[in-house]
Amino acid sequence: MTDRSYFVHDSACVDEPCEIGAGTKIWHYCHIMSGARIGKDCVLGQNVFVANRVVIGNGVKIQNNVSVYTGVELEDYVFCGPSCVFTNVINPRSEIVRKDEYMRTLVGRGVTIGANATIVCGSTIGRYAFIGAGAVTRGDVPDYGLMLGVPAVLKGWMSRHGHRLGAPNADGVMICPESQWRYRLVEPGVLRCLDYPEHEPLPQ
Repeated sequence: MTDRSYFVHDSACVDEPCEIGAGTKIWHYCHIMSGARIGKDCVLGQNVFVANRVVIGNGVKIQNNVSVYTGVELEDYVFCGPSCVFTNVINPRSEIVRKDEYMRTLVGRGVTIGANATIVCGSTIGRYAFIGAGAVTRGDVPDYGLMLGVPAVLKGWMSRHGHRLGAPNADGVMICPESQWRYRLVEPGVLRCLDYPEHEPLPQ
């Protein structure tokens, strides 16, 4: 269709019916299954697979060679690095059909998932968390958490602008070097931005 509001490369396969928002770009050799929902202004790089019933928010960027399986939901502005991996069954066996046992994985707004990272199913990745390249997460991740290693462990905190936050000052505040926004641990393991609503889009 020449009048559609999104772009699909000629080599991509889009199974109808599905939902694709205005301004989204779907590049070479992607496969979008029927029943998938993709928001506005997303970019799906080469060889991305999106299964049925997957929900992808607005402004999501999925780099090359990523498969997003049924049970996964990506909220707005998630970044999925090249070849990162999602799963949806905790104990797969080829001999046993477990299509009724898919586990939900929720990736919160603004999360970054590094190249070759693995997100084990059944977890929630909190808003603006940062999963380092090659890390393997096995459970829930707090908002703004920096997760590194195999298995991934919490190694610090990241700002909404994607900078590692340093040690808190005398007032218990950590400051983003780019935005100068302030962050504070309001309780153990719970970081909050003091200067901008977490659900509002960044000012342009």
